[in-house]
Amino acid sequence: MLPATEAAKIYQTNYVRNSRAIGVLWAIFTILFAIVNVVCFLQPYWIGDGVDTPQGGYFGLFHRCTGNEINQEMDCRGSFTDFANIPSGAFKAASLFIGMSMVLVLSCIGCFALFFFCSTATVYKICGWMQLAAGTCLVLGCMIYPDGWDADEIKSMCGEETDKYTIGACSVRWAYILAIMGIMDAFILSFLAFVLGNRQDGLMSEELLGDRRTFLSFFKAASENSTHLSASYLPSASGVARLHVRRR
Repeated sequence: MLPATEAAKIYQTNYVRNSRAIGVLWAIFTILFAIVNVVCFLQPYWIGDGVDTPQGGYFGLFHRCTGNEINQEMDCRGSFTDFANIPSGAFKAASLFIGMSMVLVLSCIGCFALFFFCSTATVYKICGWMQLAAGTCLVLGCMIYPDGWDADEIKSMCGEETDKYTIGACSVRWAYILAIMGIMDAFILSFLAFVLGNRQDGLMSEELLGDRRTFLSFFKAASENSTHLSASYLPSASGVARLHVRRR
């Protein structure tokens, strides 16, 4: 059987090693989530034409491509800087929310530099709140986006049956699905960040408690040694009596 102190040290070493490994995985998946967020924001493949659509093309948040009936080429236009020409107010709102999500997760990656200057637990919690906010913005963007399907440009591609939250003859494309998957990713990463932050708080408390116990044991040992040394230098009662007789 190992002594209690050695067992505690081994447990603490394994605890720190596992926390660091999970933290590295969390950072890697945060970077991957940022890439997913940027792709969803920029790519126009949120909805697209189907077999029975009157016109070919695909739409994103602000960028769209529609088929040209004369030469069968795609006419692509739209950018986030040209905000006024986005065909629907719902698309504008969704673009803002997805853009905010992208900025938040990129800022979260920028906060990784704070690990060198601030408490690890504090940085984890800051990133956790950022990821939670990014996931919330993604939810709002994905929920608002179908509200703009009744725009004239969408109806010209997907048919007259297209309406809010009714896509008509068109189909959902991979960028929209990827954004929905990003929502789950954001909330999982946020939860993991808070868990890691609380673990770091617990680890710091254990380290402080261990330092306090070490200090108290050292102080107690020093006090006992001091008492022992003082007692060894004090003259005994018989020695004092003999010294008194000699003086007489």
